[in-house]
Parts: sequence; C-alpha cells; structure tokens
Amino acid sequence: MNTITIVLALAAIVVVSIIVIVVTQMREKARIERARKITALGDNYKRCERLLSEIPGQYLTPELKLLLLKRMLDICNDLAGLKSSLPVSQWRESAEQRKILVRENRDEIKQIKIDSVEKSNAAKDLLQNLFKLIESMHKSGRIDAATAKKNLKYVLFLVHKTHADLHVFQARDLIRQNEIRKAIHAYHLASTEMGKSQDNPLAMKAVKSFRIRIKELEAMMAEGGNASPAESGSKLDKQWDDFLHDEEWKKKADYDD
Repeated sequence: MNTITIVLALAAIVVVSIIVIVVTQMREKARIERARKITALGDNYKRCERLLSEIPGQYLTPELKLLLLKRMLDICNDLAGLKSSLPVSQWRESAEQRKILVRENRDEIKQIKIDSVEKSNAAKDLLQNLFKLIESMHKSGRIDAATAKKNLKYVLFLVHKTHADLHVFQARDLIRQNEIRKAIHAYHLASTEMGKSQDNPLAMKAVKSFRIRIKELEAMMAEGGNASPAESGSKLDKQWDDFLHDEEWKKKADYDD
C-alpha cells in the first residue's frame, strides 16, 4: 500500500468520524429539543387545567372556558405528534368531555367568595395568567384578533372586579359592625375599581348601583339611626353577587345618577 493510498484511507476515516460525530450531535440536539417541547407542552396543559379549575367559577364565561379547552386540545394534538409518554389520550378525552358540558350549559360553576386580600390577589394572578395565555393564542394565530380583543377586555374587567368584590365584602362586614362611614368608603373604592372598565356597560351599571347604596348609607348617617342597613341593601347586594350571570341585572335599565 503506497503513501497516497494510506493518506486517502486516513482522510476517509477522519471524514467518516466527523460525519458520525455531527450526526450523533444532531440526533442528541433533536432528542433534547423534543424533550424540551414535551416538557413545555405538558406544563402548558397543566397551567390551562389550573386556570380552568382555580379561577372562581363566577368569573369564567363559557367562552373563556372554551378558549382554555381549545388550547388544551391543541396541546394534546402537538404532544401526539411528538409521541409523548404523557397521558395524552386521557387528557384529550377529559377536555372533550368538559367541552361538551360547557356547550350544553351543564358545566359546574364553583363560586369562590372573595373575602380576603389573599383570595383577591390569588384571583388576580390567575386572571393575569389567563390574559397572557389569550395574548399568546392570538400571536400564534390560534384565535383571531376580534376574539382576542373581546376576551382580553373582559379579563381586564374581571381583574378590576376581584378588587371590587373584596371592597364590597369589607363594606358589608363594616355595616354589620355599624361602621357606616367606613362602609361608605369601601363602596367608594369598589366603585372606583369598576370605573376602570368604562367601556363595559355592566361595570357602569355596577358603579351606579354603588352610588345608590352610598346614598342610602349617607341618609342613615344623616338620620342618626341604625335602621338595619344590611336589610336595606340586601337587594343591591344580591344583584352584585349574581350580576355576572344574572340576565335581569344585565338588562336592567340604567339607574339615575
């Protein structure tokens, strides 16, 4: 074997070795990237599931639920394409069944009373995560601009309502303690929160209802009596508790200023 042959053979060995190394590295990168995608998708599914189960039921409209379920089903499809070992079939079946319940208006609504700062902040954090999710769905082309805009505005309205809910709870508690002046202040704070959603007719009707309640309490203070303030406000309180889902409240004519 002459020198040229030996050199060529060694060169061939080097080239083959380089090719093997490159192919091995590419496969390893692909494996790592696949594992990363599977982990990210799995985390996203669980995040959607958490939002669906932990956001107070009184805040979630059927449309918001269906958006979450759509994202969950999209994730299942992506995971199926990656041949993940995660329980994708079980996840898909669960999401499909939940979607049927929502569309048939048979989905359970688990209401959570916002009666502490901790609950208000927790609800706000969940709603902010929902806001980011809807934004990402729009950016990725999973929902159109009109759908995104409508639901993003509504979620912002809900963020304001979490604070208003807390102030209303505090106001009612203060009324029971006959701390009328402090209760009036709490209702003012609730009104301010709802006023941040000026483009939402429902929020504006809530603001006007708070004004009525404040005037009632101010009248009681002026009379210097303790005329069962809790009872006098029971109707407006009930409307506030139900107003996200009460069609009569939504259709109610505007109050006078």
